[in-house]
Amino acid sequence: MATDILVPTLGESVSEATIGRWFKKPGDTVAADEPLVELETDKVTLEVNAPAAGELGEILVKDGETVEPGAILGSIVEGSGAPKKAEPKAAAKEAPKAAETKAEKAPEANAGYGNHDASAPAQQRPVGDNGPAVAKLARESGVDPSQVGGSGKDGRVTKGDMLGAIAKGASAPAPAKEARPTMPRAPSAPDDASREERVRMTKLRQTIARRLKDAQDTAAMLTTFNDVDMSAVMAMRSQYKDIFEKKHGTKLGFMGFFTKAVIGALKDVPAVNAEIDGQDLVYKNYYHIGIAVGTDKGLVVPVVRDADDLSIAGIEKKISGFGKKARDGKLSIEEMQGGTFTITNGGIYGSLMSTPILNAPQSGILGMHRIEERPVVRNGKIEARPMMYLALSYDHRIVDGKEAVTFLVRVKEALEDPARLVLDL
Repeated sequence: MATDILVPTLGESVSEATIGRWFKKPGDTVAADEPLVELETDKVTLEVNAPAAGELGEILVKDGETVEPGAILGSIVEGSGAPKKAEPKAAAKEAPKAAETKAEKAPEANAGYGNHDASAPAQQRPVGDNGPAVAKLARESGVDPSQVGGSGKDGRVTKGDMLGAIAKGASAPAPAKEARPTMPRAPSAPDDASREERVRMTKLRQTIARRLKDAQDTAAMLTTFNDVDMSAVMAMRSQYKDIFEKKHGTKLGFMGFFTKAVIGALKDVPAVNAEIDGQDLVYKNYYHIGIAVGTDKGLVVPVVRDADDLSIAGIEKKISGFGKKARDGKLSIEEMQGGTFTITNGGIYGSLMSTPILNAPQSGILGMHRIEERPVVRNGKIEARPMMYLALSYDHRIVDGKEAVTFLVRVKEALEDPARLVLDL
């Protein structure tokens, strides 16, 4: 008896996933709930576990292919028996029938791609048995199927033909009016081409690229800067970090202080916590703070929900948990939705200053940077202080310059006098 391996429900607004890799091969023994295959969506990477113990049977969907929720990926065969293979004679008899069935269905599947006559001109050549898949690849890549040599029956273009053409950088037609124009890639010199490696972008990376570009095209983005003296926060952290970790079971970092400071500033300047919806402004009377986390597969932004109701210890625990999940690829889609404002820390990579891009549809994002000792004037004397540049990128359609500057000043004031965070001042 076989148990199907199904694509799970992927979450709100996620309609498909790409097979990242299979961890097992057909015939391998698997335990119940053991990870079998990795799926990549446009938001997260997730693993599908074995629904039962047994042996992995036939794999129906290979690496790199796209699947929808509920699709069958393969099967688990109970016991030690592997799935029985069809007898050669039976398979030979069934092959022509399958080919005939596919040939009968091809005209319907490829409707809209022109004449099915093999002698038809290239622009009317049918696109193969897997018409929807070819059409989908054409939409995503911009590669025109009519310009691709077909290896299928009667010259039809198959999914494999399209993937090969995309990998070789097949020329694409001029983009439709509604599509955003892209600069064509100049051909590489022969000596350089042999040293290049072409890798398909993951779903997550494609989404990051699209969302960042959409944010630039949609919002009237502007960045304002300030700097903050981190002496007080660093002294408090140094004094209490051991007691804090012993009591709360998590390290005392800087992010808890920054999150609390941001929430106070958002309460003073609510426009930074708002978004545009058509001709309306939507003011959020709650504070779901996104914390950008870098992973080997790209940037993800888990959300600390209702962060204003949490203590600094509660925020640090949440962020620590998200960091571990992000590194292990265990973040759920729900944990990355609904943010009202984002904090990103380029300082951990050594960044001195940056202009972060908005996490649409949010109207503000705060960039933290590295702490370095710089000469500053205090009470008429030049002193070396641990300073950090802060950057607030904001949507100028919603937030005025005065509001943006006021926001950063509030953050600066809270961090330079962290007692304000404890006393809610």
